[in-house]
Amino acid sequence: MILEQGRPGNWAERLEKEQRVYDLLDGLGIGYQRIDHAPAMTMEDCLAVDLALEATICKNLLLCNRQQTAFYLLMLPGEKAFKTSVFSKKIGSSRLSFAAPEHMEALLDITPGSLSILGLMNDRENRVELWVDEDVLKGEYVGCHPCINTSSLRIRTEELVEKVIPAMGHEMHRISLE
Repeated sequence: MILEQGRPGNWAERLEKEQRVYDLLDGLGIGYQRIDHAPAMTMEDCLAVDLALEATICKNLLLCNRQQTAFYLLMLPGEKAFKTSVFSKKIGSSRLSFAAPEHMEALLDITPGSLSILGLMNDRENRVELWVDEDVLKGEYVGCHPCINTSSLRIRTEELVEKVIPAMGHEMHRISLE
């Protein structure tokens, strides 16, 4: 795996949703590095990418309430255990479960295995609330997919929080999950 600067050279081969990510980042003047790799479907698949990126690789979870009317994107460090009941209690929403793949596609234009904070750029109606574990914010860089799981990006955490998230029209909620 090779860490490269900026957008890929084989532009025409990239999906439109991935191209939109690079357009967003470039338009904001955000510096980023990219690694192309085999599909990374699980956190285990991401370990090699993690070493090459030297960034906090996040576990991204799309959750919803029982009625499927409230949606939450949670970012937490990949190695951190997740307990639905703890998150549910902290945000005051009972009976959370993982959102169906159809919701992932409809709300964020992302398929399972590719979930990323960058999918929020496709949530123009702000139906998904963003929650970020405090431990993610401690690292200098965050690693995330550009809406496809065959590439990973390294973005400065500060730029993600201060420029990218506001540009996507979302508010970030901080949370500390033990």
